[in-house]
Amino acid sequence: MARTRSPAQKTATPDLLACLGAVDSDRRLQVMEWLKAPTRHFPPQVDGDLERDGVCGALIAEKLGVTQPTVSEHMRLLVSSGLVTAKKIKQWTFYRRNEPVIRAFTRRMREEL
Repeated sequence: MARTRSPAQKTATPDLLACLGAVDSDRRLQVMEWLKAPTRHFPPQVDGDLERDGVCGALIAEKLGVTQPTVSEHMRLLVSSGLVTAKKIKQWTFYRRNEPVIRAFTRRMREEL
């Protein structure tokens, strides 16, 4: 029987290759940078608080200058790696950095290198 990890275990040991693949894009790295300080990089939203709920995917697509499907694919990779979390509010998806996973990823990178 396959053993599943709890969310705490995923935070403690992020999948190194998944995280590396997720940040292997100038656009995804740019989004990660913007999400560090969302109120500095994005306008106020009608739904969802920029800091608490995250940034709407539509705003990220607009700022990147890409279509919604393109930003959805970028964000899917960041979310699946655990570096970013997604939250649905109404019909929109909002994204935030997952700081505990980011810290664990950078710590693991230092250990591996």
